[in-house]
Amino acid sequence: MKGSDYEKKISDYDWHDLSQLWKSIESGNTPGWESGKAFEYFILRAFQLEGAEVTWPYSVRVNGEELEQIDGVVYSDGIACLIECKDTAKSVNIEPIAKLRNQLQRRPATAIGSVFSRSGFTEPAFTLAQFITPQTVLLWSGEEIYYALENKCFRQGLFKKYRFCIERGITYYNIKVEDLS
Repeated sequence: MKGSDYEKKISDYDWHDLSQLWKSIESGNTPGWESGKAFEYFILRAFQLEGAEVTWPYSVRVNGEELEQIDGVVYSDGIACLIECKDTAKSVNIEPIAKLRNQLQRRPATAIGSVFSRSGFTEPAFTLAQFITPQTVLLWSGEEIYYALENKCFRQGLFKKYRFCIERGITYYNIKVEDLS
């Protein structure tokens, strides 16, 4: 299936459909989706349903060669955020964070990144995310994703994480700590 096919498929999803898809993602059973694709499109569609502008997954090519594969971009409330999604059973280690940091180094300094992990992150991943300035990479765990889905607050969660990072210099703020509604 091509990216445009996934875009067409997900564009019909409402919040109820996303809730069902999330259950399928959590169980590792997403028929009709290539590995990891359901998670990527789920995240972007949730932001889109809340009114954010999204760019669907794409490749950056230079001289015909693929330089980067981007899982998506979210534009919301003055924030431009590159998205990296990891749909794995194990906690995510440093590699996706390092990859996103390198992608951010090729972009304007105002761009940030977010790594969404269904299973959370390892301690080294948390540590790396804290010390990769000036690039900002915000981390989202599965429990936060579920919370944002249930409360329809992906955009507000992103803004809250970004603001907390600006004020405290911490890239992992759990959006469940404070009611965002």
